[in-house]
Amino acid sequence: MGTVTIGVSIAVPEPHGSQLQERRAGFGDPAAHGIPTHVTLLPPTEVEDGALPSIEAHLEEVAASARPFGMRLSGTGTFRPLSPVVFVQVVEGAEACSGLQKRVRDASGPVPRELQFPYHPHVTVAHGITEEAMDRAYEELSEYEAAWPCTGFALYEQGADGIWRKLREFPFGGPAVPAQGPDRSKRGRQHAR
Repeated sequence: MGTVTIGVSIAVPEPHGSQLQERRAGFGDPAAHGIPTHVTLLPPTEVEDGALPSIEAHLEEVAASARPFGMRLSGTGTFRPLSPVVFVQVVEGAEACSGLQKRVRDASGPVPRELQFPYHPHVTVAHGITEEAMDRAYEELSEYEAAWPCTGFALYEQGADGIWRKLREFPFGGPAVPAQGPDRSKRGRQHAR
């Protein structure tokens, strides 16, 4: 039996995903086209390939107990000088991402994983490139905005060629988060009486 390198993440949907991937490539990041644009829930983790069925069952349980939530990206941030990364910030949905990643990595599950740094949901747009290029990424995307309803996450595997490929999606099973504000449908029914 061999090992595989897996990751779990929330994909940034189109057209935002491709736009950010192209920008990342434009900043000179050689990994840009091998990594789908995402918010990490489980960083690259080496596992026995025979463990994949139990990992998938675990992820099904995590997703089934979750419910859709709003995700919004806005502006940039950086982990420099600690880590050579520039990212787009998750300004809505961060708390939900944090809860999901804890459950994915839970010590009682099949992929318990300690993190090198405290969890901070983000979308990487530059990693390990020149300081000048990272400065450019930070500046050029400083007013970037995107929003979408997050309805699930996916399991990815890194190939021998370094490219990350989606193995399976895990849609959330809970009901959608209700819209904020007054419930117009109830008010309409009351007036109809």
